[in-house]
Amino acid sequence: MAHLRKPLAVALGLNTAVLAVETLGTFEANSLSLATDAIHNLSDETGLAFLLLAYTLRTGLSSHFLRTANVFNSLGLLLISGLVVWQAAERLFHPQLVLGVVPIIAGLLAAAGNWGVAKSLREPSKEDVAIRLAYVHNLGDVLVSLAPVAAGLATLVAGTPLFDSVIAIGIAVFIIATTLKAVLGSEEALLWPENVDCGHHEEPVKRA
Repeated sequence: MAHLRKPLAVALGLNTAVLAVETLGTFEANSLSLATDAIHNLSDETGLAFLLLAYTLRTGLSSHFLRTANVFNSLGLLLISGLVVWQAAERLFHPQLVLGVVPIIAGLLAAAGNWGVAKSLREPSKEDVAIRLAYVHNLGDVLVSLAPVAAGLATLVAGTPLFDSVIAIGIAVFIIATTLKAVLGSEEALLWPENVDCGHHEEPVKRA
């Protein structure tokens, strides 16, 4: 399955670019809605990196290791999202200046980047369950990345940064809900398929 490494590497590269744009935009605009989506993409970055490693390392990665890493990644995502909700709630009572044009530009670039990630994973997703989960997830991320765009537009039109906090809370709640569903209600989202191997043509290694 060496042919799967290239699209995974492309997807990881695009996601890294999205993460960089949103992180930079967060500091430039002081936007929590953009920060929340960046956190979301940081989680995707971890997942894509482990998938690429699973197809690159000569002995692959055990399903137990991947499952454990995914659990810790999910717990971290829940913790950070909770902190964002707390920070956004504070801003509702003590608004801070937000540069609305930055989330618009960064959000549009992020949506385009997430679409590129999904496109690069579309064909490989037909061969592998784990890649298919990443593909479907990134299709949804295209819409999630448009939330900061809406926040930026609302901030410019209404002239108040409150919309940025409200939408940040909405994104964070969405992340928390979907993460909890994956952890508690859908074992498949945490289990990595046994057919993930390093892509070399030696004798297959029996997985744990």
